[in-house]
Amino acid sequence: MNTQLLFQDPATFSTGMLAVFAVDLAVGKDADPHPVLLTTSDGIARAAERFLASGEFKAGLCETLLLHAPAGLRAERLLIIGLGKAKKLSIDEVRKGAGCAVRFAKPRGIRDVSVAFPEDHALSDEHLESLPCELTARALVEGGELAEPDWDTYKSDRKDQSVWALHLLVQETERKTIEEMQRGFDEGLILASAQNFARSLVNEPGNVLTPTVLGERAQWMCGEFGIECEVYSTEKLKELGMGAFAAVAQGSSEPPALIVMTYTPPGEIAEDAPVFGLVGKGITFDTGGISIKPAENMDKMKYDMAGAAAMIGAMRAIAAFKPAVKVIGIVCSAENMPDGNAFKPGDVVKTMSGKTIEIINTDAEGRLVLADGLHFARTLGCTHLIDAATLTGACVIALGYLNVGVFSNDDATWSKFLSVLPSTGEHYWRLPCTDDYRDAIKSQIADMVNSASRAGGAINAAILLKEIAQDTPWLHLDIAGCAWNEEVKPWLPKGPTGIAVRSIVEWVRSY
Repeated sequence: MNTQLLFQDPATFSTGMLAVFAVDLAVGKDADPHPVLLTTSDGIARAAERFLASGEFKAGLCETLLLHAPAGLRAERLLIIGLGKAKKLSIDEVRKGAGCAVRFAKPRGIRDVSVAFPEDHALSDEHLESLPCELTARALVEGGELAEPDWDTYKSDRKDQSVWALHLLVQETERKTIEEMQRGFDEGLILASAQNFARSLVNEPGNVLTPTVLGERAQWMCGEFGIECEVYSTEKLKELGMGAFAAVAQGSSEPPALIVMTYTPPGEIAEDAPVFGLVGKGITFDTGGISIKPAENMDKMKYDMAGAAAMIGAMRAIAAFKPAVKVIGIVCSAENMPDGNAFKPGDVVKTMSGKTIEIINTDAEGRLVLADGLHFARTLGCTHLIDAATLTGACVIALGYLNVGVFSNDDATWSKFLSVLPSTGEHYWRLPCTDDYRDAIKSQIADMVNSASRAGGAINAAILLKEIAQDTPWLHLDIAGCAWNEEVKPWLPKGPTGIAVRSIVEWVRSY
């Protein structure tokens, strides 16, 4: 999709469909909806006036009203998109609104879509807080670009329903604002492109995206963006003493891949600058191993490398932004299969850190590969760690499909991460990871067990990782409930979401 930022009057722009946003000014549960357009264009206001007054359109989030041949406009169609209550309007609703415009156009064969930049000054200050123009531009690009792909990659009768062009139209404004909008637009393209790259990896079936192929695609991306990349396999795992990672891999005929991506910023790095370790779980297919999963929904287990995809996508965006900090991305990729060589319940494995883990359930394999990945990151000099993994069904039970579970051993690091979330629109909820949970993973024969009781299942997994991170500031993102969109949304198709890419990148940039 060719996405452009144009400083032109939307009313005079020739396009297949012009989208304009509206909010509901009504206050109170019983008040009648009062939709108002977020534009100062007299032409658009006149074209929509009669329809807004009819009461047919209430401006609910992603509610749409399509007008054909709108009077006084050069657009063939005018699409009014609701963003919900004015008092609750945020950057995230703008992002969803842009996605809604693209998703509305695709099945109707509309190839040329334009979006009128939302003008919050069309309303009085008492109605809503100001939308920062830089973040608004970024959100519009992200929403549109993320909405465009359909994940029907291998259909033989796949039909091209792509939107060819997306124009973000801004009426004349002052030079400073133009520069801010352009900066936000450029950043949005970088982040959306990185997130879509991650989504494309998650979408691949397990017979296509083996650990070896994941390594090849990471190398290709790194070569394109100037990132140093090394991919190792079984012998390196043995050399490094990664007994936990190797144990997970040993049941598959596909060799594992240890992917190490290193971004070094141009110029000098401050002596006290942090070094970030981004560690991703890359299980390209998870049968559960000997503790095999039920057949129902096992096909979805191709997504068990979504944490790895998030880190690869984040590294791509980081290289484009060029922050003045060193970042090392580590992906531990394997298949978890149940053949005669597979690791078994009751086995004891030795991690790279020297800690031993008793295997209770081979389907709790993600924390094993992450344990070796996190320690490896520490040996490479990382001062701040973040990992992402589709780690536990328990986190989905706790938080559903709306929030990523976050665990941390450092309040300052969590606060820094929390501070970037309003701009990314991704939702996270911190869960406890205190030392009083440590008894839950005690083993009689080893240092820890890899699976404890169902109570606090997501916490038990995080506690094991905390033992490995030790005193290094660390964040653990359990993305199991948010890595796959289970239902079609007005602004996003069903399928991989690329969750955490934007937040990880902004967290790194915040330093």
